[in-house]
Amino acid sequence: MLGASYTRNGPAREIFEVGELPTPEPGPGEVRVRLYTSGVNRSDVRSRVGRPLGGPLIVPHSDGAGVIDKVGANVQAERIGERVWIWNGQWQRPMGTAAQFIALPSRQAVALPDNTDFIAGACLGIPACTAFQAVRLLGEIGGKTILVTGAASSVGSYVTQIASRFAHATVIGTVGTTENGGRARANGASSIVNYKSAPLAQQISGFTGGEGVDAVIDMDFSSTAKLLPDNILKPRGTIVAYGSNVGGLVPIPFDKMVTSSYALKFFHVYQLEDEDRRAGVEGIGRMLASSQLAHRTEVFPLTAIADAHEAVERGSARGHVVLTMS
Repeated sequence: MLGASYTRNGPAREIFEVGELPTPEPGPGEVRVRLYTSGVNRSDVRSRVGRPLGGPLIVPHSDGAGVIDKVGANVQAERIGERVWIWNGQWQRPMGTAAQFIALPSRQAVALPDNTDFIAGACLGIPACTAFQAVRLLGEIGGKTILVTGAASSVGSYVTQIASRFAHATVIGTVGTTENGGRARANGASSIVNYKSAPLAQQISGFTGGEGVDAVIDMDFSSTAKLLPDNILKPRGTIVAYGSNVGGLVPIPFDKMVTSSYALKFFHVYQLEDEDRRAGVEGIGRMLASSQLAHRTEVFPLTAIADAHEAVERGSARGHVVLTMS
């Protein structure tokens, strides 16, 4: 099979090789998927740059979509020919979705509705599942005001759609450009905060009459934590954080968080509890089936995987980056 791989950490253009690799066979409880697309996420870039390799050769990426062409023992033969999307394709294993085939546990290949193409299918495992879990952790938010940071990003665009269209919340979205502001509005944001045009806290205060928002779904906790003393969040509000531009130790305004009784929730989409994973898969499936979930993508061929990784690394992609196998 044709696939992209690397054997050491480093810059994309220096380490990626595209060529023939052994075609995997499904083991017991597994399916083999003929992949047509592979999603590129920031976690894939971080792994390629500096995380320890999980084997002598790595085929990257955890997201993708295709058709089941073979099944292992204890898997129903009726699954052959099923269109599917993939989650955790390369989590704690060396062989991911940047190739024409992948073999993995049957439950990690989820039925893809006929109205959803393979390019959109490669956006679901990390971006859409992250967004769904973030909204789910807030509970009932109908009628509440939610601040979504990075509302035009891969995850943020799904958060905005799910929170506004399905959970019936009012969304204030942060963006860095006028173009992204338009995208966030198209996704359902009622108000847009351009963090480059004026202080964020000042703009949020203006949109909320000085009261702050009910909750924050946050892609950059290191920046948002600094804004809490400025009352961007109501007392007894909640922050759900799935990312931070600064790792390691992040200072928090402890006194403000205690006196305001803030709730702080973190999660890692690769390690969702079974109940959360099941809820996400089922919820996303309903949204796809009703054609109410929009997908914005930038597509590269597999042979241009270095270009795709660099676009993610620079933050210059106009949508979720997806590779096609042909």
